[in-house]
Amino acid sequence: MTAFPRRTLFAVSGAGLGALALAACGAGGPEGPEEVDGVTTIEVGASPAPHAEILQFVQDNLAADAGLELSMTPYQDYQIPNQALNDGDLDANFYQTPNFLESQEEEKGYDFHAFEGVHVEPMGLYSESITSLDELADGDEIAIASDPANRGRGLSLLSDNGVITLAEGVDPVEAATSDIEDNPKNLEFTELEAAQIPRTLSDFAAGVVNGNYALEAGLKPAEEAIVLEKGEDSPYSNMLVCREADKDNPGIVKLDELLHSDEVRTFIEETYTDGAAIPAF
Repeated sequence: MTAFPRRTLFAVSGAGLGALALAACGAGGPEGPEEVDGVTTIEVGASPAPHAEILQFVQDNLAADAGLELSMTPYQDYQIPNQALNDGDLDANFYQTPNFLESQEEEKGYDFHAFEGVHVEPMGLYSESITSLDELADGDEIAIASDPANRGRGLSLLSDNGVITLAEGVDPVEAATSDIEDNPKNLEFTELEAAQIPRTLSDFAAGVVNGNYALEAGLKPAEEAIVLEKGEDSPYSNMLVCREADKDNPGIVKLDELLHSDEVRTFIEETYTDGAAIPAF
């Protein structure tokens, strides 16, 4: 299989998304995608990178033979895709981790089904002014995500690397700044919407950035992250999600199968050589 240069892929993906978004206006909905003339159109919401790029690869190379047509809508925000799925504007979304989905279901009462993880985007600590943890100064300000799932994940990353210590018995996935027991450098933590952090790194000593936002910002996790989550056996794999009522829909099941194909694995491995995305299967 031909490897796609990242810059070329982004151009193809951007153009493709615009066309695909118009391909099946009104398809899908609360009843789930239906087959029409041998083709099932699936409305999928996704983060632009790498999720929509992976879906674009599926659309360009695998979907037709499987009788699928993907109509994709890109979302920068972490809240809207689940609301759109719940409202029936989407048939599925592809952007979230198990801990984020769990927090959303608890908070908003969604009744969703998650398939197995497709890839991991390691979360990392980035900075425009320092290159190692040793350079953090007393009282430095660190940006972390404001949503509970990614906030806890970010604090866990810092705790795992000895920057802070979380109180005993605290579930790292649900950790908040109030759960910090030891903060030897008296670091200050500012909570921001996750997408804003890479755009405002210059305002902080460092910021904890989700993998997809690092990718969109042109950061290279394997080279530029001061510390980076381990991708192997990660509990934070990204997965295809649909409404519980649609979990057995043949089109959505087939899409998930394609996302776990050897072709997609190879695509991820050959495209995200900077460590921004790692196959989870």
